[in-house]
Amino acid sequence: MRSIRRGDTGPAVSEIRSILVGLELLVVAAPALSDEALPGAASSAVAQFDSAVFDEGLEDAVRAFQQSRGLGVDGMVGDETWRALDGARWRLGSRTLFHSVPDALTGEDVRALQERMLEMGYDAGRPDSIYGARTARAVAQFQREVGLTPDGSCGPQTMKALRRLGRKVVGGRPQWLREAEAFRQSGPNLVGKTIVIDPGHGGGDDSGVVVPDGPLRWTEADLVFDLATRLEGRLAAAGMRVHLTRGPQPAAPMSGADRAALANSLGADLLISLHLDGQESAAAEGVATYHYGTGSGLSSTVGERLANLVQREIVVRTGMHDCRTHAKTWDLLRLTRMPTVRVDLGYLTSPVDRERLINPMFREQIVEAILAAVQRMYFPVERDVPTGSIDVRQLRMALADRT
Repeated sequence: MRSIRRGDTGPAVSEIRSILVGLELLVVAAPALSDEALPGAASSAVAQFDSAVFDEGLEDAVRAFQQSRGLGVDGMVGDETWRALDGARWRLGSRTLFHSVPDALTGEDVRALQERMLEMGYDAGRPDSIYGARTARAVAQFQREVGLTPDGSCGPQTMKALRRLGRKVVGGRPQWLREAEAFRQSGPNLVGKTIVIDPGHGGGDDSGVVVPDGPLRWTEADLVFDLATRLEGRLAAAGMRVHLTRGPQPAAPMSGADRAALANSLGADLLISLHLDGQESAAAEGVATYHYGTGSGLSSTVGERLANLVQREIVVRTGMHDCRTHAKTWDLLRLTRMPTVRVDLGYLTSPVDRERLINPMFREQIVEAILAAVQRMYFPVERDVPTGSIDVRQLRMALADRT
């Protein structure tokens, strides 16, 4: 869908306003009517017209919603923000939840139930707001233990049992502990492990950030694809099975959900998504890394560690400004079943960052930093090494020695 933004009008804007009012992020003020205001139905029509305008107050409410849900904060309602708004209508207990095929139930109530299951020690999988088979199995296990019919649906009786019981794992994150343990047991070698590299944007008119530079035209899609192919070669040389989510000129754009589905179908161990950023102010510069996490503090332990390693290696090896790591619930991070990070490798709109990024040797430094971070991910914590100390050339030599 086309992003809905400030200045737009129509029924969709009214729907957005209604949801945000229900979430108490927006207060509806009665319009001030003058002595000459039209009475009855006419004044009602004026109020209805006002509610269908995407004004400054609605933009602020959308930004507040995006911030609370770990979405990109731009004040516009695109696909991801609309899905989050649509799901936010539901509160846990307001409807019966069940596993539906092929169209699964989604919503904020599903995410709340998943988080509650995880807090109680049941393996509901990642809290992705989708009532899938894994969530249904966790609910059925809970029902069996409290003496209810284990049908995997969450209706009034199951809700009553949930309200009666407290947490079984206080402050714990059993799902993430399981993920971390599985990762540890896979061993320190990169050989045979599968990684998906996702060059952002590309396809149709989706070039991402575009900056004209004299007779040249720098695009995010082209630069991150070059980085992805360089990284593909380095990781493959270290023994990993590497897949890219797209080629240099894809026929059509891919959504975050499409990219996540591709990585899931490949059974990937890791996914790294590469992007560049843009800002109206040319002073904005630096690298930032994102991992899955919600506003309530629930976070992918392994994803968070990978994000920190990637961020630190890039900052130390390149000297780029450190814009730190952040938890987000973007579709790409939320829907993948493996540790996933997105790296925004500088601002193409910054003269400082752009001068570096268009230099192939600098892009090689970034690739070396990411490769070092991936290797450190597989080291046990007690065997980790200082940031910037891994000589990535040794990884290829070590593989040659083994073969």
